[in-house]
Amino acid sequence: MTDTERFSAADRAWSDEAIRRVEADANRSADTHLVRFEFPSGWEIDLYFKDESTHPTGSLKHRLARSLFLYALANGWLGPRKTVIEASSGSTAVSEAYFARLLGLPFVAVMPRSTSANKIALIERQGGRCHLVQDATLVYAEAARLAGECDGHYIDQFTFAERATDWRGNNNIAESTFAQMALERYPVPTWIVVGAGTGGTSATIGRYIRYRRLASRLCVVDVENSAFLPGWQANSDKVVTGIGSRIEGIGRPRVEPSFVGDVVDRMISVPDAASLAAMHFLAEPLGKRVGASTGTNFIGALRIAARMRRVGERGSIVTLICDGGERYADTYYSEEWLQAQGLDLAPYTAQIHDMLAGADWTDL
Repeated sequence: MTDTERFSAADRAWSDEAIRRVEADANRSADTHLVRFEFPSGWEIDLYFKDESTHPTGSLKHRLARSLFLYALANGWLGPRKTVIEASSGSTAVSEAYFARLLGLPFVAVMPRSTSANKIALIERQGGRCHLVQDATLVYAEAARLAGECDGHYIDQFTFAERATDWRGNNNIAESTFAQMALERYPVPTWIVVGAGTGGTSATIGRYIRYRRLASRLCVVDVENSAFLPGWQANSDKVVTGIGSRIEGIGRPRVEPSFVGDVVDRMISVPDAASLAAMHFLAEPLGKRVGASTGTNFIGALRIAARMRRVGERGSIVTLICDGGERYADTYYSEEWLQAQGLDLAPYTAQIHDMLAGADWTDL
């Protein structure tokens, strides 16, 4: 007869304390605000932005990182000596580095060598280390290799995003949004518009809508070179484009495991130049700079609003401010970068102004 134990009392005590720290962080950071965007009077359509840029690490990915860490802790995958490894060059890595530091764990972000110095600095500021690879398509395999080599934990946002969050409630982004809408003119949103990076946010919202038997519909906006829209149209998770997205945080060269297409009611393709034009436009009405994925969301919301107006439908639309614009000063807010990318924002900026001035606008 063999009698063994995998985890010591000290390991369990460490895990208990780690979960307490992560949950305490959630208590300290009050829920994000719901900001109303003023459409012209007489539209009978209300638009709201849930401002995820107010999280401690400045983006929607703070929620994901918290959920991923709690999921790993509850599964017994993290311990006091584990190195946490992720394949990410963006906001997810920044947020995960924050939580790793909170727990006293080393964090390594595997990313393409082409990642900007600004992004690397943000991750390092949170205590993370950046491991650069020449070929961007190898970041997943390299993260897994590093985890095996050092007996670390590959936290794998693209696989676990949709299952790490409790989509039934527990103050997830869906439950929070509907609670904040309760006293508005149209309390149950006609549409919720989000982008897809891992697919975790759209999966959480779509499942919550169905679980609560709500009339809301879910629209996912996609960007150039992304596999999500063609994969959704073909009802296949095998679609691959092999080209990265220029809109950070959303759009992927493959259909990620966490993308649940069956909970999505509609998808909209948004040109990159339109996303960036909308991002620049929003700085004045929102009173601050936002990231490009927020611009993508806004274009999607405008297209939904245009369709509602054409059929005389009243109601509300909710979308997200995914992150702030301060981290994009040398890219999306740089005229030199825009010119180098061959992006002309002027036609889309004019269309946004025309629509909001009441023009008979149909598409972007």
